[in-house]
Amino acid sequence: MAEKFHSSSFKDPINRDEVEFSDKGVTFRVRKLIGGTDNFVFYSDISGVEIDNGLFFATVRVIPRARPEIVIKNFTKGDARRIKDLILQNVPSNRPDTFGGPAQGGYPTR
Repeated sequence: MAEKFHSSSFKDPINRDEVEFSDKGVTFRVRKLIGGTDNFVFYSDISGVEIDNGLFFATVRVIPRARPEIVIKNFTKGDARRIKDLILQNVPSNRPDTFGGPAQGGYPTR
């Protein structure tokens, strides 16, 4: 499942943000004029994904657990929706709690 997305070269041809999917998580590369940042986040550490739609392009905000949000800009609206869908497909929905109890939703009743 190694899919890769790049932000639009029309809006910023030099500093294109990048999202790369792997089996265990997602790498976000935010480029700047000098340097940039690479963030790898495991799917299980992602608590939410938001899309801010502009007139032509979209900004994707990924909200990891216990870390600041990751903002990637200038994606086409279609790519932004696809990025969000791929992340949400891989985020485990029924995680057990930290003490080994049952999955979210409470204890079974008798």
